Formats: sequence, C-alpha cells, structure tokens
Amino acid sequence: METISENVCFGGVQGVYSHASSATGTDMTFGLFLPAEAQDGTVPVLWYLSGLTCTHENAMTKAGAQAWAAQHGIAVVFPDTSPRGEGVADDEAYDLGQGAGFYVNATQPPWKPHFQMWDYVVDELPGLIGSEFAIDTDRMGITGHSMGGHGALTIAMTHPYRYLSASAFAPIAHPTASDWGRKQFGAYLGNDEARWAAYDSTLLMRDKGFAGPLLVDQGTSDQFLDLLKPEALAEAIVTRRQPATFRMQQGYDHSYFFVASFMEDHVAFHAEALLG
Repeated sequence: METISENVCFGGVQGVYSHASSATGTDMTFGLFLPAEAQDGTVPVLWYLSGLTCTHENAMTKAGAQAWAAQHGIAVVFPDTSPRGEGVADDEAYDLGQGAGFYVNATQPPWKPHFQMWDYVVDELPGLIGSEFAIDTDRMGITGHSMGGHGALTIAMTHPYRYLSASAFAPIAHPTASDWGRKQFGAYLGNDEARWAAYDSTLLMRDKGFAGPLLVDQGTSDQFLDLLKPEALAEAIVTRRQPATFRMQQGYDHSYFFVASFMEDHVAFHAEALLG
C-alpha cells in the first residue's frame, strides 16, 4: 500500500492511499479519515460510496463528513467508484464504465475482468483497512449518494449484520425500472433480469428489509427524480413496515450542496448505532 497524502484534519488525519487490488486486478485509490481517537485504539467506521463520475476525492473534499466524524470519533472511508487505468474497459457515456461501476460484480465481457466492485467494497477493502489502520470492522455503517446510495442500501440489505446502520442521499432506488440501471445492468450482468434483482434496493426491501436503523434523504427539486424513483423505495418500506426514516427535503437538488446540508444528520445517525 502506498501513501499518496496525509493531512491533519479536525484533529485527526485525512489520508489518501493506493494499493493493488486482487478483486479488480488494478491499482485502486481510497480516502480514509481517522479521528484523533484512532491514536489510542480502534474506532468504528462509516463507509461513504460516491455517485456517477466521482472518484474517492469528490465526497472527501465536498461532503463535509470529517468535521462531524471527528466530533463522534468515527472513521470515514471514501472508496473509488470503479476500477481505472490502461486496459480497463470504458465507454464514452458518463454512466457506464470507468466512474460508473454501480457497485456490482460484472459477469459480462469486457467488464468482468475488472468491474468487481461489490467484492472490492464488501470484502477486500474492509480487510485491508482493518489490518493496516486502527479500524474496528465489527462496527461499520454504510452510506452513499445517488449511485453510491444504491450501493450502500443493496450492500447493507444483503449483509444485514455486517453493517449496524445504513443511510442514503438521493439513492438510485429502483434501478431495474430506470435508465440508470437497466442500461448498466444489461451491460455488466447480461440480459437475464433475474440476476439484476440482487442489486435493486426496492426489490431487496420488499424481499429482505434491513435489520438495523435506516435513513434516506431525498431532495424534492432533484433534477433526476424520474431516474431515482424514490417513491418505489418509500412504498416498499411502508409495505414491509420497515423501521426507517425517509425524508423529502423541500427545494434541495442532487448536488453536493444537498449532501453537505444533511451530512451532520447522517453522521450522527450512524454514530448512535456504532457507539451505542
């Protein structure tokens, strides 16, 4: 593992690191904020999964998570959104290929050799940070924005006891019924739509639900509402009678201004589950 940078931040350290990934077969870069408490022992960790076109850097510099994480003494991990580099398949469209991994394990060429983002986020990267840093991987929460919100919810519901809490900002909530999903799942997973259900938070909510606390924020002025389909997830939550907080935030759009506005709430929500 290579240290790219480390900066003192709210009494802790904001680092950026790269490593050779066995899951993706590429070098991967991630950000990790460690609060001051990590100097004295292990700390719980919140995973933040970013959206389309993002790298590890977008949320790390725009979401404002470090200030609130420092207050509660929890770490935050900012993974990349896809494998990158020479020889990695890509597409001219912004919503497929590099920067658009959708947190799935691809089964179709040319994506299969490298686009194993589910395995990378769920297994490989937690193992790495747990061995290299003062992180308690038995106390993990997960959140994300847009494509990352989709990833956070699907991963949490598939591994309900690995994550003590889950939240999302404007998630792609029903990708099997959206152009932000059907296009990508067809490319990454093939035409058998039965395989897509494992990566759809609305379908997983109907089938499994989540064992821990759940928080979802969605802006009412989000320019991508028709693609996100929050109403489908809300209906599934109600039908299942899932304990959850689902908030429609008046006037907010899809930007990081929206994410930053409610980051304090989300970090406090996870801290209660991770430290309680």
